[in-house]
Amino acid sequence: MQRFINILAPLSIGLLLVYVLFDQSGRKTEAAPELEPIPVSENFQPFVAISYDLPEHISFSGEPVPLQFPDVRERLDRELQVNIYLQSSTLFLLKRAHRWLPRMTEILKAHNIPEDFKYLPLIESGLVNGVSPKEAVGYWQIREAAGKELGLEITKEVDERYDPIKSTEAACKYLKKAYERLGNWTLAAASYNRGVAGIRSDLEDQDVDNYYDAHLNDETARYVFRILAIKEIFEHPDKYGFKLKEEHLYQPEELKTIEVSETIPSLVKFAKSNGSNYKILKRHNPWLRQPKLTVKKGKTYQILLPV
Repeated sequence: MQRFINILAPLSIGLLLVYVLFDQSGRKTEAAPELEPIPVSENFQPFVAISYDLPEHISFSGEPVPLQFPDVRERLDRELQVNIYLQSSTLFLLKRAHRWLPRMTEILKAHNIPEDFKYLPLIESGLVNGVSPKEAVGYWQIREAAGKELGLEITKEVDERYDPIKSTEAACKYLKKAYERLGNWTLAAASYNRGVAGIRSDLEDQDVDNYYDAHLNDETARYVFRILAIKEIFEHPDKYGFKLKEEHLYQPEELKTIEVSETIPSLVKFAKSNGSNYKILKRHNPWLRQPKLTVKKGKTYQILLPV
């Protein structure tokens, strides 16, 4: 019996192979379906990266940038091209800034700070209320110790670094002191990244007296040029390919101010009782860090909600 099985098994395999080969050879190969051509707009153009010309002259807060020096030109060129080709980020920054820059400009002017500093929070945060790896917070990216020193309230429930208006006021206080200690606005701007003591130390160690002659760490060396690049794009958006209609810009919203002098156990209920909801309350009052607000005797807060 075993001998019969040993003979039958190879014979069965052979017959199976003959069947498979015969069956496959008898089939017709189906042709691949033809793909329809995709219509292309007559306005379509392949992507082309253009190296944009640098402006002939540029200044920061009335202080000329020495573009006659090759390294200065190259540093500006780098930041300008980078921001031009970060199209989506720069486009949304142009839209978002329309809501905040007019108000920030008013505050800067009231503190006798040059208008060019309105571009500083754009490079610091992109006008996003985030937290950096170094725990700097808000549009102006202020660290906790600095914020308290500048008069901002920072507790578990309230963090005024997230308040666009109050943080701008605080930044003005810093910039004014930095200008008084460093002697020009370009160095004051650089110190926002490096610190006044750090800038002073760098200048003294190298026996130089200005930002453009100093050998600085990479972040600070790029810092003022990043501001300059954003300034140039914002002042000449069409020149660099940014086309925005007025209706595309984010407009300031009409808000009412509610004076609060008593503790609010539930901001959810507070928002609903004022015809809104918690999400909208947080949108306009990001400085409120908890779902409640404890108000000490004699203290008042201003909460913003849509009209």
